[in-house]
Parts: sequence; structure tokens; C-alpha cells
Amino acid sequence: MDERKDVSKVFRYEWRVVRFGQVVTVAGSGYDQEMFACVDTHYTDNYSRTALLWFESWIDSKPSSELVHEHIGLQEPYVPGEFFRRELPCIVEAVESYFLDIETIVIDGHVWLDQNQNKGLGAILHDALGSSTNIIGVAKNRFHTDCGIDVFRGVSKKPLIVTAAGMSNAEAAGIVIRMHGQHRVPTLLKRADFLSRHGRSS
Repeated sequence: MDERKDVSKVFRYEWRVVRFGQVVTVAGSGYDQEMFACVDTHYTDNYSRTALLWFESWIDSKPSSELVHEHIGLQEPYVPGEFFRRELPCIVEAVESYFLDIETIVIDGHVWLDQNQNKGLGAILHDALGSSTNIIGVAKNRFHTDCGIDVFRGVSKKPLIVTAAGMSNAEAAGIVIRMHGQHRVPTLLKRADFLSRHGRSS
């Protein structure tokens, strides 16, 4: 048996570690099973905070666990049109810092930028994780007119643009429609955005 999973029986926890300029806060429950996750990153030139929320069902209103990973130090230099250079290392580090098997990750952003398969953050993340984790990209604005599926949630008249790696765009769009929340942005993705900006202040 995998010793890492052997210690992941159901438990409650909250801990905070500062090491090598990094701060990690974890709160919630651990489960010895595959999970889904929402992730978002907020960063400046010398600081980044990544929030990773994992959960058991697409209709969950609350996460099973939350991880807030903070990195203090110079980030990758800004390159126009290549935002992934700053976000990707933060997300990969947060995902790999915990031992749960994450089947699908939902990000705030694009997986594909156009129908020519030019890669956005999601596709590059998919590659970085060894193509073993499905990635669903949920973007508020369209990068290119011919890419992605428009998803209308709640009473919003503005669509979310959904693209995916590891599954079809249509399957990903169906998942985003099912996710909890009466508003345009799913509840757990909105929570990930909040935690990435403000940390565990509420």
C-alpha cells in the first residue's frame, strides 16, 4: 500500500509552515480517494499566493479541504501574453505539495487559446502534471472568437468560456453547468479566487 495514502484516512486539520521563504496553510479533511479541485493564484513581482480547494462531488457547495500556499521571493519576469510563466510554478508546487490524487482541476483561465491548439495556462499545466490530471479552464473573457464553449450560469447573460484537456470541451462545459452556485462563477472557483487574494481570513 502507498504509505502516503495510508495516512490519509478521514481527519481534520489546520497547520501553517514557514520554510525557505514559503508559507503553507492547510485546513479541512483528508480522504483516501480521488478528488476534484479548484485552483487560483494571485501574485505580485515578489510574492504569490495559490489557493487549492479539493472536493468530492461537482455539486458540492463547500470544499473538503483548502490549501493556501504562499511563496515569498521574486517571481518569473512578466512576459506579455505569457501569464502562465508566473502562475504555473505556483500551481504545480501547490498541487504536488499534498498527496491526494486529483482527477480533475478547474482553473480560472484558458486551456486552449484557439482552435489551432495554441496552449493556454491549462494545457501547459496538463503537460506539467504528466497529462494524468484533467484540466478544465473557466474564463470570463474569450481569448479568440473560435475557441471554447459558452456556458451561461444562473441569470447571468455573460457566458463563461470553457475549454479542457483530458476530456472534451463539451464534457467540461456540462461539469461547469452542474457546479454549485446560482451566479455566473461557481461557488468553489469563487472561493479559490478569494483565498488567493486574501488568504484564510474568513
